[in-house]
Amino acid sequence: MTTPRSYPHDTIPAALDALSERPAALRPAPVAVDLDGVWNALRSQPEQHAPHLGDALIEAGLLGAAQLQTALRRQAAMGQHVPIGELLVQLGLISPAQLRMTLAAWLGVPTVDLAHARPEPQALDRVPRALAQRESVLPLMVREDMLVVVVSDPWDQRLLDVLRFVTELRIRPVLAAPGTLTPAIAQAYQIKLDAQGGSPAPSSGPGLPMQAQSIRELAQELGEGDAASAEADAGAVSESDNALVRLVNRLIADAVELRASDIHIETFEAPKPVRVRMRVDGDLVRYLELPARVRFAVVARLKIMADLDISEHRRPQDGKIDFSRFGGAPLELRMVTVPTSGGLEDVVLRLLGGMRPLPLDGIGLSDANLEGLRRMMAKPYGLLLICGPTGCGKTTTLHSVMRELNEDKRKIWTAEDPIEITQDGLRQVQMNPRIGWTFAAAMRTFLRADPDVIMIGEMRDEETARIAVEASLTGHLVMSTLHTNSAPESVTRLLEIGLDPFMFSDSLLAVLAQRLVRRLCLDCRVPEPLDERATRSLLRLYLQSGSGASDHSEETLLANWHQHCAVDGQLRQYRRNGCDACGGTGYKGRLGIHELVIADEALRELIRRRAPASEMFVAAQRSGMSTLRQDGIAKLLAGLTDLTEVLAATGQ
Repeated sequence: MTTPRSYPHDTIPAALDALSERPAALRPAPVAVDLDGVWNALRSQPEQHAPHLGDALIEAGLLGAAQLQTALRRQAAMGQHVPIGELLVQLGLISPAQLRMTLAAWLGVPTVDLAHARPEPQALDRVPRALAQRESVLPLMVREDMLVVVVSDPWDQRLLDVLRFVTELRIRPVLAAPGTLTPAIAQAYQIKLDAQGGSPAPSSGPGLPMQAQSIRELAQELGEGDAASAEADAGAVSESDNALVRLVNRLIADAVELRASDIHIETFEAPKPVRVRMRVDGDLVRYLELPARVRFAVVARLKIMADLDISEHRRPQDGKIDFSRFGGAPLELRMVTVPTSGGLEDVVLRLLGGMRPLPLDGIGLSDANLEGLRRMMAKPYGLLLICGPTGCGKTTTLHSVMRELNEDKRKIWTAEDPIEITQDGLRQVQMNPRIGWTFAAAMRTFLRADPDVIMIGEMRDEETARIAVEASLTGHLVMSTLHTNSAPESVTRLLEIGLDPFMFSDSLLAVLAQRLVRRLCLDCRVPEPLDERATRSLLRLYLQSGSGASDHSEETLLANWHQHCAVDGQLRQYRRNGCDACGGTGYKGRLGIHELVIADEALRELIRRRAPASEMFVAAQRSGMSTLRQDGIAKLLAGLTDLTEVLAATGQ
């Protein structure tokens, strides 16, 4: 019995959506040799021929009917589905080049002979030479808002997205005749360079649009259909709409320029517009409103970029976007979708990649805390913890520590989820709990990989903490983070999850708690002298935030402030004002306030007998610890921040 034919359509990737038609036809037309021939081939309707890819291969003389039947029987017997074209290549019946050429003819994608066709100079101006050579693409001609490009694979969706972003034009791919693409790219750009007298023309560089539009111009372009629509959803936008693709890319690029940490896209039922907010320096600010008719398309576009299921609207999804795939900066974004009322979804994007570690003396540590932390980092083994709530800069501080430790003589392994900051010299490992690759599993593996320093992104469970303590006692410097509010509280938290107090007390070197406060704009801050009443209030606030164990009295503390902070014999604080440099907010950037507990013998004894956090807090203050609020007040007197920020961050 003859096996019924089964020609799965997934041999045709989603990139074919960029083509104007998807005809099931084999076009036996000759290879185009000039630009007019290519354009005519793109505009013409192909004759209806082979209904299936296998028939097209037979008509092209590349495959026999018996060979096709054998391949179909093999396909039916396989446990997992393999497209027929891919299977024929695996069986050696056709080559990959023959498959591409046949697919192109079958789907109406013209083939051009670049030995004769010459690209237009205005087309070459649209794509930088470096990008063309790296991606093996040759811009051929511009027709209205469409750029025709010659590629080796017309179904490479990633490449088409990059070209759409770089050129801000619709992209129509055509196939190069075998063996003609690479030499044609080199020749075309060399001719262009010679015509300019040997000097390359100014361009925007790889990955940057030639004709950049502002985000509001793009939003206005998408909203033009609203006024003519009786209903808000009339003329709804597609996720592949060129203007929408450019808007999403521009939105991410603007977030990078504004130093935003998160992008929030909030959708509402029509006619209420889509709201876009960004978190800049810790505060959410309203950035843009988009027309209601894009509320589904903008979410779908981001899902496509993150390789998520665009048909799923009822359940949350999470994924990652590599922005460099779409022609942008080397940046990774963590994306989560949240279903909301009315069958809508919100999207939150966290900007992760592209960051570089800061020098340790550039994160806001006081002189005393910096000296104490460096002293602990110099130890050959032990446990160093950094604690605080989500978003307080723990990862930045960890990488600043590792930046100083990152030398050729040390092997440093890191286990992170996600990898937010990259450093040359570190061996950084991304966690994947779905396959059992957890922090604990990574720790066990690292211990067999000859480490000097191990960094664990977070101590989330007893197993990870126990292995970290054991590693710190066997000759390794181990660093990690905890979600706790203060340095002494971190110690009691680890005891509560099951750590042995004797092993833990021997391994602990120090705990650094931190918060982030907004930094005053140095261009517009306004100094205000502190009168006697304000000074006394600040003194009481400073002393009340401690345990009373400090030797400081108001008078000794006041003398110390005058010695280190006074300007012309007068203590002062600074008030925010607002200018163009800071966007009118009065703040520009953030800095840390810190609380460092160094494990001495008194603290270790308290750990061994499981003393409460309050006793550990008193012992730490006696050893010289400054609280978060005290460190914040010191930075206030130095003119780096203001009292409002300090009180909000310390929450006391």
